Amino acid sequence: MIEKKSRAFYTASFALCLAAVFVFANLHLLQPLLPELSRDFALSPLQTSWSYAIGTLTLGASLLVYGALSDALGRRTILLWSLTGMALSTLALTQVESYSSLLAWRAVQGFCLGGLPAVAIAYMGEEFSKPALVAAVGYYISANSVGGISGRVLAGWFAELNHWQWVFYPMAAGSALCVWLVWRYLPRSSYFQPKPFTLQQAMRDNWFHLRQPALLLTYLIGGLNFFIFLNQYTFVAFRLAEAPYQLSSGWIGLLFLTYLTGTVGSAISGKASVRLHPGLGMAVGIGIMVMGTLLTLLTPLWCIVLGFFISAFGFFLCHSLASAWVNHQAVRAKASASALYLVFYYVGASSGGLFLSMFWQWAHWNGVVLGSVAVFLLTLWLSLRLRRYPQVLH
Repeated sequence: MIEKKSRAFYTASFALCLAAVFVFANLHLLQPLLPELSRDFALSPLQTSWSYAIGTLTLGASLLVYGALSDALGRRTILLWSLTGMALSTLALTQVESYSSLLAWRAVQGFCLGGLPAVAIAYMGEEFSKPALVAAVGYYISANSVGGISGRVLAGWFAELNHWQWVFYPMAAGSALCVWLVWRYLPRSSYFQPKPFTLQQAMRDNWFHLRQPALLLTYLIGGLNFFIFLNQYTFVAFRLAEAPYQLSSGWIGLLFLTYLTGTVGSAISGKASVRLHPGLGMAVGIGIMVMGTLLTLLTPLWCIVLGFFISAFGFFLCHSLASAWVNHQAVRAKASASALYLVFYYVGASSGGLFLSMFWQWAHWNGVVLGSVAVFLLTLWLSLRLRRYPQVLH
């Protein structure tokens, strides 16, 4: 086993964290560019948002494929092939000339990006000792946040230099380097035991999880929260690009630094789960999101930024508690239970824009806030229902 503070621990953690940075940077880099894409292609905010949402949608769908394949072929193999696909699809995006081509290659890219979230935790669980696993997972989750933030911020500022498509050149080069470094530094699996893939068993496990009320409620909470939270950033980008703010893509990209408070929310989730029932802890996180969302109704820019700082803290607090709750409540096939949570999570992210666009067309940002709070009140009710289920530790 890979022990904490060993050379193998640092090289494996470095490889997985580097992969996480590039995967989530590639996934999220289009979000601050949506107003610019809307102008270039003469599209509505809803039409433009699909260039971003299609990536999260295909990523979510790919998790079911990669998880099962990695059980048969190995974690490292699937990771390297998917990262290679990430680099090639990002390179292809430098050459798109139409919006339909952009959508097609974003769909391919999103599917390739799913390899890492599908296998990373499973790889660490098999190869790392328990103390090393706790530390490595912490580093990995932090790298997810760093990737999401850096991709958005760098995309905004690269677009300022010339054309939005310039963003993909450095990202493709960095992704290619990432593939080589992961191949070079991620140790080969020593404890992986291949299992024959059977579609029937995979479907049976997923159907079993969906029939567990405690798991289904948690899947809905995670999916519906991300359904709103991620897409709030999409529509606030359009708000900030208009008068009286008229911010450029570079400045809009800086708004995603508000994700940094999410790192704090994730970090304290473990302590919160000790003091509070996880369902109540999730409710607290959702309540914080409601407060942050309401604050963005105020006109001053600093109020909007502060509101997103507050919302990010609440979202990641709830998300971390929900992820851990799924692992605790799953009585069998824990990997597929966690994968199913992520499917709800990313499918929610990809479809929330359609829901919020109706409110945007009706009353712009005020409408988005109304639609957001309505869904948050639903997930608040769902999280309070979880209190009837005791924590189960296996």
